[in-house]
Amino acid sequence: MKIRVVLPHHLRKLAQVRAELELDVEPPITQSSILDALEAGYPMLAGTIREHGTKKRRPFLRFFACNQDFSLEPADAPLPPAISAGEEPFLIVGAIAGG
Repeated sequence: MKIRVVLPHHLRKLAQVRAELELDVEPPITQSSILDALEAGYPMLAGTIREHGTKKRRPFLRFFACNQDFSLEPADAPLPPAISAGEEPFLIVGAIAGG
């Protein structure tokens, strides 16, 4: 399945890609399956979005799909059908910290 993924600027620059990518992802479509395909296609991103060993989301990155924050959802939970259909992109967003 063709899945659309939008990366934050610093990861686009690292991977030398435009804002939105199309990835072939095998069902079921989950955060894990999308990130596995992204890291396989763009090995320079391995370890930048998820920890190498644990595969946990790095701090200061958030995941959005269909205007919902999926950052704290289980990584193997199915994403909305609009993501699977390629109608909506899976967004990886750099969080902002401050005080």
